Amino acid sequence: MKRKLLYAAGILVIAMSMSTCTKNCKTCQRNTYDANNTLVSSESATEYCDAALLRIEATPDATVLGSTTKWECK
Repeated sequence: MKRKLLYAAGILVIAMSMSTCTKNCKTCQRNTYDANNTLVSSESATEYCDAALLRIEATPDATVLGSTTKWECK
């Protein structure tokens, strides 16, 4: 009887761990705009997930000599 309970508990733990493996992903690219908000340059879009995505989304826009560089994610 104990074996059956342990087996059932093991299956339950495995099933629960599989359902929590969802990734939070977005496609992001770094764009640079001039003072008139015209796109000057753009890097190729790359998919970022989880911690890397959080780091990119937390990165503030950088403005140097009128040009603003920022990450844009979709």
